[in-house]
Amino acid sequence: MEERTRAYLRGRFRDHYRRTEITPPPGANEREWGYIPWTEGPGTTMVRHRSLLELGDLSAFLVRKRPRHVYFSAGHYRDPSAGSMSEKEWRSSDLVFDLDADHLPRVTLGEDSYAEMLSKCKDALYRLLDFLEDDFGFEDTEIVFSGGRGYHVHVRDETVRRLEREHRREIVDYVRGIGLEFEDLIETETVAGLGRKTPTERRRLRTEGGWGARTHAHFMAFVDELLELEEEAALERLQSFDGIGEGKATATLSAARNNREQLEAGNVTVHTAVAQLAERFAQRAVEADNAPIDEPVTTDTNRLIRLPGSLHGGSGLETVRLEPDELDGFEPLVDAVPETFTGHEIAVDVTEGGEVELGGDSFTVSEGDQSLPEYVAVFLMARGRAEKEKE
Repeated sequence: MEERTRAYLRGRFRDHYRRTEITPPPGANEREWGYIPWTEGPGTTMVRHRSLLELGDLSAFLVRKRPRHVYFSAGHYRDPSAGSMSEKEWRSSDLVFDLDADHLPRVTLGEDSYAEMLSKCKDALYRLLDFLEDDFGFEDTEIVFSGGRGYHVHVRDETVRRLEREHRREIVDYVRGIGLEFEDLIETETVAGLGRKTPTERRRLRTEGGWGARTHAHFMAFVDELLELEEEAALERLQSFDGIGEGKATATLSAARNNREQLEAGNVTVHTAVAQLAERFAQRAVEADNAPIDEPVTTDTNRLIRLPGSLHGGSGLETVRLEPDELDGFEPLVDAVPETFTGHEIAVDVTEGGEVELGGDSFTVSEGDQSLPEYVAVFLMARGRAEKEKE
């Protein structure tokens, strides 16, 4: 990036911060703060180990320094400006989750457009929120569009703030479905059988919530699909599973037909063949429903995370704090475009052309000198795909 481009972006970031009110996170004075300035060269220089007291008024700091990126820590400390983590004296940390489209298994880099990547990332966000709200019952959560390729979720419930890394790792394993075994989802019930002198035990798949309910939902969807098929097609469908031959397929289909209500109630062990089939759907549930979070972010009690309301220096988009009821209608490539950069055009020299979806429009940008809407030009310059044209 050439100096005139950096100078232009510094100035326009300052203009944005002059007209934007930034709300700091709770306990801002107990957190470490850091930022990356617009420095020369291919690398980046992180300025960190700062307290809010040292930075001063947050809005004034952003106008004065107009940083490329700005962060605060998940951790709360006695002395957040100390030069080492031990000297800071850790007190507690938010539980932070990071979803990055670059790392999603369903995203194909080089094929999916930016908009498609963000759409898939929002789908993953919904799955994560399902875990946090339904499985864990967390209430104090904050959703943030990162301004780049994904979303952050901050959990600030008192029940999690003092968790050590190993306990945060258990939460990661749960939402990722790591190490999930079908037997973990089975509960044993004692049943008083009619005419029997002693009660018997019945094994049942948990259906009230969690991974049991997810596994059961996928299994029952398959059962209902199976029962709608003609017998020959149903048997062929069952034999597509490894280890299921004609005999086992016939037994499984018969058991499914005769025990549909039992299966709906979670009694998937009514027949050995059905139980063996149901077991396969635990892994299918993990593949379909897990939340593919960036694991080190959640386990790190000292992690620095991007400040909501700040600008992302790699895109020129705003880091947007979202209420849960705003998420459905949120369009990141429209709603995160700063108003500061709209309404006029600037001249740039594009070094890497291509499609750009931004502001509700799609642009086919060619290489060379040209005039573009400023928000598109800022995006290209921030991505290293254009330079500010000489005046």
